[in-house]
Amino acid sequence: MGRVAGKVAFITGAARGQGRSHAVRLAEEGADIIAIDLCESLTTVGYALATPEDLEETAALVTKTGQRCFTAKADVRDAAQLKAALEAGIAELGRLDIVIAQAGIAGMKGEPQIDAWTDVINTNLVGTINAIQVALPHLSEGAAIVATGSTAALMDTSKVDVPGKDLGGAAYVHSKRALASYVHDLATHIAPRGIRVNTVHPTNCNTPMLQSEPMYRSFRPDLEHPTRADAEPVFGVQQAMPIPYIEPEDISNAILFLVSDEGRYVTGVQLRVDGGGYLKWYDFKI
Repeated sequence: MGRVAGKVAFITGAARGQGRSHAVRLAEEGADIIAIDLCESLTTVGYALATPEDLEETAALVTKTGQRCFTAKADVRDAAQLKAALEAGIAELGRLDIVIAQAGIAGMKGEPQIDAWTDVINTNLVGTINAIQVALPHLSEGAAIVATGSTAALMDTSKVDVPGKDLGGAAYVHSKRALASYVHDLATHIAPRGIRVNTVHPTNCNTPMLQSEPMYRSFRPDLEHPTRADAEPVFGVQQAMPIPYIEPEDISNAILFLVSDEGRYVTGVQLRVDGGGYLKWYDFKI
């Protein structure tokens, strides 16, 4: 018996990267998967987003484990669209036990900047809240929700050197910070129902979001067109441990613990999987 055998997990942003990793890892432990993704790119995001073929590949990897996978193309920014996709998945797979609100974008250097701000907030914050809230009516005691935050949400960014310089990048930090607050309050008030809610905060994660020119430019602003070879030696500035990034599977394993019975009394946690990144920003406090 797997650690989430017989359960059904709803995962947004499931076509590739962290979302795909979570889908496969939970399937390996016995869960059926409702896999949702936008499957198209946004003009304000400077790297290509997932495709329908990527989502099909996720489904193939899940079914290879012996589990079922329902897929749908849906935009997390549109609650009605997301609700319809989720309910179709529940109709096919029969229940809902786990929610992984993973879908997110990085709008660093996005243009027009106002549109980049809006797309990032609507995807990372509003879209995550949409995913959780369309799922809530279907959840009962024992259910578990995990939202994907970011170590960026935990950094001290109170000093702004040039206000308005990069609205898409600022929106990324704000969205993840606001999401952490939302999860804290939601976890508090649905704990009496036996439903748990946690946030996982990754540091640099080896996905197409990190391995993109806008992210390379964030780490190497001294270069006009930095490459991976230029940026990767600098990725380590984010972590206290001597690593440039973590892998999606590192986050998936943390999520598996949180949604399994092993984490049955863990709720309201801001779980850092950050290679000690947070330790570089804050002193120890009891």
